[in-house]
Amino acid sequence: MTPLDQQIAAITDKVQQLLRQQAKLKKENERLQEELEACRNSEKTQVDMITQLEQRVAILKFAAGDLPEADKKEFDKVINSYIRDIDKVIAFLSQ
Repeated sequence: MTPLDQQIAAITDKVQQLLRQQAKLKKENERLQEELEACRNSEKTQVDMITQLEQRVAILKFAAGDLPEADKKEFDKVINSYIRDIDKVIAFLSQ
């Protein structure tokens, strides 16, 4: 085998190794992307759950009369906002 043939064989081997490594990294990247998406979905679910629980706590405090005056005003604003939204939906549906 001539030195040129040896160099070509060495380059070919190196290219094949790089292609295998690229395929391996591509698979790992896809797996990590899927894992990231799952984590993002989990985080969104947890944030939604926290928001719902905070609303429940506020409602329970309001019902028990334990809310400070500033929180009562904020709670009233939220309730009034919900009522306005419901009124808009009713008006839209009655058209």
